[in-house]
Amino acid sequence: MTQALVLASNNAGKLREFGQILAPLGFQLHPQDQFGVPEAEEPFFTFVENALAKARHAARLTGLPALADDSGVCVNALGGAPGVWSARYAGEPKSDASNSAKLVADLAVHTDKSAYYYCVLVYVRHADDPQPVIADGVWRGTISASARGEHGFGYDPHFWLATLGKSAAELTPLEKNAVSHRGQALRALVAKLAAA
Repeated sequence: MTQALVLASNNAGKLREFGQILAPLGFQLHPQDQFGVPEAEEPFFTFVENALAKARHAARLTGLPALADDSGVCVNALGGAPGVWSARYAGEPKSDASNSAKLVADLAVHTDKSAYYYCVLVYVRHADDPQPVIADGVWRGTISASARGEHGFGYDPHFWLATLGKSAAELTPLEKNAVSHRGQALRALVAKLAAA
């Protein structure tokens, strides 16, 4: 028997990626817009609080278990910025190109270009679940001033992986999922759900 699960996102890429991994556990993943659920507010200063708010919001409006993620890039020389504001770092409207340009400009005066992507996933059985299942992942790299690659999104063309000699945007989706922050978090979440 399959269990319907709402994804607190309308991102088709996330739906496909998460759905493939969760299907063997008996979950049928549905995007929140399928139920008319609007995007939740993300007013918090931590990834986990924002993800929990999104998961509870989707569960409350659908009556189904929900999965949410919050992720972003954290740059050490910038005190962890853009962090939870990664998607809107350059302001509204959201733009990957504007965000990347601002990040490269802000980092230009610093010699330390180290950064990491961080992702936290939150699964709630219902809106008031007192024991949400939480998993996270970290993916380390550096920020490059020059953009490389056509895959991925966000800051991926500027996220340099020295061990692979490529930017995150030069990895195939399969290669990226094997090493990325989101892939790590999803595998950890699956292990927790399977053990429950």
